[in-house]
Amino acid sequence: MKTLPANGPIREALREKGQFWTPDWVADAMVSYVLATGAKSLFDPAVGAGAFFSAARRMKKGLQLTDLHGSELHETALIEARQNGLTENDLVDVVLGDFLERRFGRKFPAIVANPPYIRHHRLSLELKERLRRYAIKRIGFALDGRAGLHIYFLLRALELLEAGGRLAFIVPADICEGIFARPLWNWIITHYRLDAAINFAAEATPFPGVDTNPLILCLSHNPPQTHFTWARVLKSAPDEFNKWFANGFPQSAPDNVACIRREVSEAVATGLSRPPFSTQADGCRLGDFARVMRGIATGDNDFFLFTNERRKELGLEKRWFVRVVGRTRDCPHSILDKRVLEELDDKRRPTWLLNLDATPMDSLPITLRDYLKEGEQIGLPTRPLISTRKPWFKTEQREVPPILFSYLGRRNSRFILNTAGILPLTGFLCVYPHSHDVRDAELLWRALNHPATLEHLRFVGKSYGDDAIKVEPRSLEELIIPNLVLGEFDLKKPDVHKQLALLEKTKAAKSSHRQNGEPVSYRQRKKRN
Repeated sequence: MKTLPANGPIREALREKGQFWTPDWVADAMVSYVLATGAKSLFDPAVGAGAFFSAARRMKKGLQLTDLHGSELHETALIEARQNGLTENDLVDVVLGDFLERRFGRKFPAIVANPPYIRHHRLSLELKERLRRYAIKRIGFALDGRAGLHIYFLLRALELLEAGGRLAFIVPADICEGIFARPLWNWIITHYRLDAAINFAAEATPFPGVDTNPLILCLSHNPPQTHFTWARVLKSAPDEFNKWFANGFPQSAPDNVACIRREVSEAVATGLSRPPFSTQADGCRLGDFARVMRGIATGDNDFFLFTNERRKELGLEKRWFVRVVGRTRDCPHSILDKRVLEELDDKRRPTWLLNLDATPMDSLPITLRDYLKEGEQIGLPTRPLISTRKPWFKTEQREVPPILFSYLGRRNSRFILNTAGILPLTGFLCVYPHSHDVRDAELLWRALNHPATLEHLRFVGKSYGDDAIKVEPRSLEELIIPNLVLGEFDLKKPDVHKQLALLEKTKAAKSSHRQNGEPVSYRQRKKRN
């Protein structure tokens, strides 16, 4: 398998096309599944460098495979397929064009693919609208706009699957973890049979160096069943894995595969990429103790975020700024204190955020006006996020959160106690306890960093490569703090009426949330109250 560049133009081109080639050992396993019923033809909706065609050719003698069909958007990929040993005869029935638009005039008994992994923010608005209309026509409802292209490839491929046929897709785990996942999979398991779902430990991933958590889905166009095989590949042992796969996922799995029979409805509710989780009620939600918001989005960090040296060079006074932390790497410890800010200043990291309100530009000091005019000259007021602000330079406001959560990270300790009283950018989520008692916030922070609580993060977040997890604000509020952890820290579920009273008190205090142009810290509010 090719080594993927970590960054640069080649890596960026792969991201644009969503192309990450399938290693032979995975291709062999997936093809063995779809052809096991005796299918005489194979269809690949994203042929690419031809990994699945090559796998089928390696199996040709025993399976009497007669034809290969497929689709590919990029002609350069087929050039690579020829370089990999495929002949013109192998590729004669490959259609060059958009798989989602093409009409094939027939269905197929065996479909296998590693579809293009293109995240939603790389899709044009026009394409997103076309995909939305397709979903409504195909499954009766639109999917969330954050659904990637690979999800629509799966829906279209299932549409082309013969009755009794089999399909194997290797896809990112977000296909069953996103906000759209449950309704999508409820539809799929109503119309098709889920035979197996196989995911991989970080050390066994087929795509090392790629920021995705891969999942192999094995589906057939047969009446649905109540149970399926769920497995996790623990370490790389391709020969053993392929034998187990080709034998139909027996429960007597090799040492490198953890395998169970699992109820389909439970797995769809939990997430097919996640292990079974039957103790969701055994504890309290984080949302019972706190609310969660994303950090501040500037619209252009290069313009709004300053180092101390740059602020001084431009002659901009401190009173126009608040202190912030922007990247998770800038906060390596589980406590964010003044010492961390000093270290960041010493490293010349930007921690000063321009923090302006709706004051007209003409009323601001000339040095600040001149700087804002530079922003106008480079077109900042027309940027998508910035253009929604009135005036454009008005900064998003947040109260200082007592607890931060790293939005996407690989660290074990994700919850950070914010004793420095600073604000986070979008690399973090803000956790605001309902209680304004500082001691309660510290106890909640300790409970959130307990291993038993952190173990539950996988059930509310999206998983990526190297065990990275991304969690959205509303999803984080669903994080379960187990009863054993609640008992250890003497945390009791807050009374609903007390929560409402605290929220009303917070609303009433909004007018005093600023002091000398800076956010009021959690401790300052406590003293006031």
